[in-house]
Amino acid sequence: MTRSLLTEEQVLSQLQELKEWTRAGAEIRKMVEYADFIRAMGFVNSVALLAERFNHHPDIDIRWNKVTLVLSTHSAGGLTELDFRLARSIDQL
Repeated sequence: MTRSLLTEEQVLSQLQELKEWTRAGAEIRKMVEYADFIRAMGFVNSVALLAERFNHHPDIDIRWNKVTLVLSTHSAGGLTELDFRLARSIDQL
């Protein structure tokens, strides 16, 4: 998987295909809310397994029942295809 930066046009196109992800500069982010802490942590654990499989790890902020995920390919300095592939896989959880 290439870790080349996507063009602005590519980022906008791919962002349209995602559910509830937003762009913040060189990152994409999504906040997910669950009924309680245990369900939120179950989601985080599922994301962790995906991240290991992709060898690409999101920043994760956990606030009781709210989980915010932030994706960016730091080594490339912005958004790459890998960020969007992982986001699409997270959306399938």
